[in-house]
Amino acid sequence: MFFRNVWSYAELSKCCKPVLFNKCSRSPHSNTHFQLRRTFQNARRGARRSGFQSDPLEHLQVESGPLRAKGLVKPLLFAVGVSTASLAGCVIWEYENLRAHAHNVFKRPGSWLSSQQKKVMGQFKTEPGPIRKWWKSLRESEKVFYPILAANVLVFGAWRIKMLQPLMVKYFCSNPSGSSICLPMLLSTFSHYSTFHLAANMYVLYSFMPAAVNSLGKEQFVAMYLSGGVLSSFASFLYKVAFIQPGLSLGASGAIMSVLSYVCVQYPDTRLSIIFLPMYTFSAGVAIKAIMGIDLAGIVLGWKLFDHAAHLGGALFGIAWCFWGGSRVWANRDKFVQYYHAVRKSDSGR
Repeated sequence: MFFRNVWSYAELSKCCKPVLFNKCSRSPHSNTHFQLRRTFQNARRGARRSGFQSDPLEHLQVESGPLRAKGLVKPLLFAVGVSTASLAGCVIWEYENLRAHAHNVFKRPGSWLSSQQKKVMGQFKTEPGPIRKWWKSLRESEKVFYPILAANVLVFGAWRIKMLQPLMVKYFCSNPSGSSICLPMLLSTFSHYSTFHLAANMYVLYSFMPAAVNSLGKEQFVAMYLSGGVLSSFASFLYKVAFIQPGLSLGASGAIMSVLSYVCVQYPDTRLSIIFLPMYTFSAGVAIKAIMGIDLAGIVLGWKLFDHAAHLGGALFGIAWCFWGGSRVWANRDKFVQYYHAVRKSDSGR
């Protein structure tokens, strides 16, 4: 079994998708605008510098509309559509990787010819650059992690451009009462405003990715990660509409919770520890039960510190994928692969 140092739940919660609740002076059912509240990280980290520094998002106007149950139809269809598209895309990705590998194997020349060819080609071969060397030295999980990290860092940088901030609030924060509802459900899973929020989320993802990628393969992992992100956003929408709690959410924690719960259920006896207290260990099975219990309490008691519904939705999806996703969804991809192979063959004219 493998060992991972992870955050305590208090630290993990800080990295999770925060909810920025509105300051509406009217009823949440009215069509109003509300200002973005002081960011979650400034309120939680204790070092308040309100007298010296103002929040640059404080004066942004965010769309707010009525929260109705019928408004969940489009988000539900979008979540199902994105999950289906991510699964289909990752199946095609796996097919193309296997096809390229098979092509290299069957087109490989004989041993003598291969040795002669290597001698000739060696005279013209140039040394790969440092970036290419670094990429080749990475593990399979790291080759998936760094593109995800790059996307999150790119969006994080976009938040720093003042003229882009209204656009970022509209499309990179999930908001069930905004004019743009569906696309932010996906884009918000790559969106972080705080440096600590981004660093903590990426640390947790990096810690659990090796086990998940080794178990699922990189293609199935990406499909689960994207699906977990958008479905956790829908879980957040469902809670906000049911309890009339308008607000914004952003961050990768819904998708990360699906990865974390998958690993903890798949390897329940794995010993985990708190990052600053490595001498105290506990099983992964106990850890995920505690985390989900706290999120459930947050939903029942109406806590507004974090988006507990998104956390719980992502965790439930990861558990469901562990028990049924691989065996009943991914394992039954043969018919789709055959269909794609036939389409690809007809397009190539072979």
